[in-house]
Amino acid sequence: MNPPENTRSLGLVTVISLVAGGMIGSGIFTLPSVLAQFGGISLLGWLVAAIGAWILAYVMSALSKVIPETGGSYAYTKAAFGELPAFVVAWGFWLSMWSTNAAIALTFSGYFGVFFPEISQSPWFSVTVALLAIWGLTLLNSLSIRSSGNLQVVTTLLKVLPILVVAFGGILFIDLDNFIPFNTSQESSIQAITTSSVLCFYAFMGIESATIPAENIKQPEKTISKGTKIGVGLVIFLYLFSSFSLFGVLSPAEVAQSQAPFSDAANLIFGINTGYAVAAGACLASFGALNGWILLQGQIPYSMAKDGLLPRALAYKNPTGAPSVGVIVSSVMITILLLFNQSKGFSGLYEFMVLLTTTTSLAFYFGAVLAYGYFSFTRRLGFKRDWKAMVYSFLGLSFTAWIFFGAGWDSVILGVLALLFGIPVFWLSKRNGHRQAR
Repeated sequence: MNPPENTRSLGLVTVISLVAGGMIGSGIFTLPSVLAQFGGISLLGWLVAAIGAWILAYVMSALSKVIPETGGSYAYTKAAFGELPAFVVAWGFWLSMWSTNAAIALTFSGYFGVFFPEISQSPWFSVTVALLAIWGLTLLNSLSIRSSGNLQVVTTLLKVLPILVVAFGGILFIDLDNFIPFNTSQESSIQAITTSSVLCFYAFMGIESATIPAENIKQPEKTISKGTKIGVGLVIFLYLFSSFSLFGVLSPAEVAQSQAPFSDAANLIFGINTGYAVAAGACLASFGALNGWILLQGQIPYSMAKDGLLPRALAYKNPTGAPSVGVIVSSVMITILLLFNQSKGFSGLYEFMVLLTTTTSLAFYFGAVLAYGYFSFTRRLGFKRDWKAMVYSFLGLSFTAWIFFGAGWDSVILGVLALLFGIPVFWLSKRNGHRQAR
């Protein structure tokens, strides 16, 4: 029996929330403490990462108008280069979703520990709270895409409030001496900007959020492009403004020593105990981002299974249109990742997930940019060979390559091995598919 047809239930507001909510998660609340080692020059890292994110958003938007299919870059890469490159792109992105959701769930657990300190005292307690959040949202996303989309709108509106509080409230408390010296690291300015850009780009992951569930979006050829640009634009504004205010209110040393810099900044601006409200906002941010990513984690294996590149069971959709099998399988893998690595401790576990996310997800963006350049150069699918398309393709390829190698050789090797592991899975799936066809 064939699965029921998709219902197009996601409109422009939900798409904007999906894009913005997918990006505003653990990154903006945890990265300042890591970036503090570079001082004010890390703001240039935010700027470079923001420019790169906008370039990738433009490419994704252009492709979505011509290929409004579920799977995002997977669908674009397949149309341009065939099944194997598309599989590698999608495989890498699916792996990155496991580590992304693990990292976001850990951030939720960490900020939740502000209210219940016992959680932060044991890695097992932290992992348990993270798993409860993952499986609660897995149940929601397995039952209904519409319910998940509505939750995304609500959490996106709520979680930007603590960022806005620090961004606007901090204007009157900025001390320009906090930006002197501009580069507080032992690295050259170029190296400091490169490293901080790699770290900052993690907070922008989610650019592609609206392109993946395309079959559930109303008028996808228009809504995806518009929603992606608006969502990315809003996030860029929030990140740059709030980071400038944060580093202006707190010195680099204070930010580096803080486990909750936005909470500490709020306490300084508005008085003691305001930080609890910001911690609550951070919990909402993480919970909303986790919901958005779990909504997406079933769509990639669904698209691949539908094309015979993964077991057919992953192509199942329940009566509400949710790819429930893919969502559940992904959450099982996230659970395994967390349980097998909990001995690293909270910070070590979070760092491991971030590194794995950064390197494996870049294949997804690289495939989209390559496909965009290919379609523009060959004039396929109605694309024109104009200078704008060529420039965006070149800049997109340069940016993704720069971020990939800027992550460090340990991360590069880890990411490459994870991608190569998918090739045997591809051939086994293809072989089993041919057997079933006979």
